[in-house]
Amino acid sequence: MKAAVVENTARPPRYRDFSEPNAASDEVMVTVKAAALSQLVRAQASGNHYTSAPVPFVPGADGVGLLDNGQRVYFAFSRAPVGAMAERVAVKADYTVALADDVDDITAAAIANPGMSSWAALTERAHFKKGETVLINGATGASGRLAIQIAKYWGASRIVVTGRNPAYEPELLSLGADVFIPLASQSGARLRAQFRQEIGNGIDVVLDYLWGPSSACFIEAASGHGQGEAAPRIRFVNIGSLGGPSIPLPAAALRSSGLELTGSGLGSIANARLVQCIGEMIQVYQQADLQIDAEAIPLQEVEHVWAQSGSSRVVFTLNGE
Repeated sequence: MKAAVVENTARPPRYRDFSEPNAASDEVMVTVKAAALSQLVRAQASGNHYTSAPVPFVPGADGVGLLDNGQRVYFAFSRAPVGAMAERVAVKADYTVALADDVDDITAAAIANPGMSSWAALTERAHFKKGETVLINGATGASGRLAIQIAKYWGASRIVVTGRNPAYEPELLSLGADVFIPLASQSGARLRAQFRQEIGNGIDVVLDYLWGPSSACFIEAASGHGQGEAAPRIRFVNIGSLGGPSIPLPAAALRSSGLELTGSGLGSIANARLVQCIGEMIQVYQQADLQIDAEAIPLQEVEHVWAQSGSSRVVFTLNGE
């Protein structure tokens, strides 16, 4: 069968032949129609993610396709070494969810991973309650923009966002954000001051896509409470590390604050539950008016567009899609 194949983690995948898998007793075969290119998939293919596989392998975390009985499904976590960017994949049956006719293949594939990142973080890790306030650190990408919309759907009373590119501010505000904090032009002291102001206004949940310096500034801003009354509780959920893989974390920052640090990703939530979260999100995407820009590209072009940047989510198409 044809697939995108990683043979060297320093180079983009190539479109070539790869052995078709056979389904085990607890698996189903899926004929893939669409598979999205996400930051997760890029990190796995580069060998820099904690779930990266040994070469050679087919990249791709999830996609949309057809079961052998014709049922159209969203699927994730196909059995290594064959990821979603292949004509046929073997997947555990409970890692699939049926798709309704009102969502097309490209939209379902494009929205699944970035939408899941905030949906699962809010519902499974932060245990978000209607009326709470949310700060989204790193909201200019596809995941961050969807996080605004999903927080709004779940009833956030106020949404504060950060971003390195101030040109995105009007779009983020139109999606439902109330406050935009620029990162690129700020000194650490100024950023900490702005975070302290927003913490004073009330922040219940932080969805952190960046880690790195901006997250360190927030943690510093939340610390040093040192008053007789308890510090306000803040559930800080790390989702990504585009700003850097590590930060200094003084013990006093935890003792003198109401911070509760946790993470949301592969391993912190069961795979089957993550797939269920995605199914729930796709089921209500029209009701929630979730919006994402997607660009459909034939898988044959994978090597040429792998490093392509932009606000649109690339979705590779296969099997005549």
